[in-house]
Amino acid sequence: MLPYICEFIGTCMLIVLGLSACCSATLDKSAQQGIGALQVNIAWGLAVMIPAFIFGEASGAHFNPALTIALAVDGTLEWSKVLGYILCQFGGAFLGACIVYLLFKGMFDATDCPEVKRACFVTGPSVDSLPLNIFQEFIATFILVFSIKGISRITGLAPGVDKLLVFGIICAMGMCMASLTGAALNPARDLAPRIAHALLPIKNKADSNWKYGLIVPIVGPLLGALSAVLLYGAIPW
Repeated sequence: MLPYICEFIGTCMLIVLGLSACCSATLDKSAQQGIGALQVNIAWGLAVMIPAFIFGEASGAHFNPALTIALAVDGTLEWSKVLGYILCQFGGAFLGACIVYLLFKGMFDATDCPEVKRACFVTGPSVDSLPLNIFQEFIATFILVFSIKGISRITGLAPGVDKLLVFGIICAMGMCMASLTGAALNPARDLAPRIAHALLPIKNKADSNWKYGLIVPIVGPLLGALSAVLLYGAIPW
């Protein structure tokens, strides 16, 4: 039971911290409005690192269904845990998105632009092209998961340093890839907040862009993560 609780709470923390950075950077009446992409990308790196430090030993700190499925495929995680992990990840992400709405409700109410409010919850493309966007998420998630697997090959790594390296990987992915699709890298990070955006009573909100959300941030990360572990396993290290 403990690993599932950790995945739920950890993913909730990740989403609360990450989406809060998006809200702080973009919503009207925010004292940090306009802080810029660099601070937001660093915040997402910290949003992954902080719960990873807390829950890494107990659950592996996946917080990402694509990573969970990929690690089950390569034998790192037992298949019996996969469904429970994924349900907890989506549940935690949904709760996190609802908490963010409550925290920033006054700013959501004060913001006129529906697209800005939607972008606080979900990712979206700079150039709208489903095949290209899937490929972009595929490449970004491939690099993420391949890099995470590669950390295990570092000898003599002091306890906890691996979490710092994951922080660096997440920051790098945001800085290098977020301008394309927002770099979801994680189906739970996008789909659960997208559901929350659709259900929450957000004043003057846009549609939740399901045409994009049900395909790109799900298919791209899943294929990217699976390809990463398969290639990593095929290399004669």
